[in-house]
Amino acid sequence: MKIHAYLMFDGQCEAAFNFYAECLGGTLEMMRYADSPEDMQVPAEFQQRIMHVCLTVGDQLLMASDTLPQSPYEGIKGCSISLQVDNVPEAERLYAALSAQGSVQMALQQTFWATRFAMLTDRFGVSWMINCAVDSQMG
Repeated sequence: MKIHAYLMFDGQCEAAFNFYAECLGGTLEMMRYADSPEDMQVPAEFQQRIMHVCLTVGDQLLMASDTLPQSPYEGIKGCSISLQVDNVPEAERLYAALSAQGSVQMALQQTFWATRFAMLTDRFGVSWMINCAVDSQMG
């Protein structure tokens, strides 16, 4: 069994996942509602929204889609994407990138459980935790 996070956006899915691919690396596979082989009867203004996107980083997946008019959007709440990184420079790089134009709940810092830890919400409303338990660059 594998467990993967699936996020829902309200028209910002493509921009968010292009940003995440830039920050995290990996490859993107994206399908728009207009690309569906079935007639989904999606209003014209929703045709270019994302029906499904998958960011693959190694053997990890982060997936998402945009909502449709019949699904009221309530934002992303009640969960965080947790990144486990191997060294402080990578934690610092991710923190700087993901927190840009977002909000920080806990700045990147040393804690009793980690060399570096942070909590933030990115500019798309997604909550992230960055955890570097032990810096692999320390010898």
